[in-house]
Amino acid sequence: MRQIEFHAAADVEMTENVRYYEERVQGLGEQFLDEIEEGLMRIQQFPYAWPTYESEYRRYLLKRFPFGLIYRVESEKIFILAVAHLKRRPAYWQGRE
Repeated sequence: MRQIEFHAAADVEMTENVRYYEERVQGLGEQFLDEIEEGLMRIQQFPYAWPTYESEYRRYLLKRFPFGLIYRVESEKIFILAVAHLKRRPAYWQGRE
C-alpha cells in the first residue's frame, strides 16, 4: 500500500482549516479532521477510484465540508497537493510541486 505524503502547503491548509472550524464550533474542527482521515484511508485503499482532475491529479470530495483532497498517485506514494476549498480560488494550487 502506498504511503501518503503532504505538500507542506497542503499540511498548513489542513491545520488552518481545522483551527478555523474548531473556533466556530467546539468539536467541528475534529469532525473536519476525521473526514479528511477517512478520505485519506479511502484514497490509500483505492487510489484510482476518483476521476482525474486537471491533468495528472485526482480529487476526492469531502462529504460534509466544501473541500477536496487534490492528489497525485505516484509509483511509491500518494502525494496530497492541496486540501482545497471548492468555492474559493479554484486551481490556486496548480503551481505547487
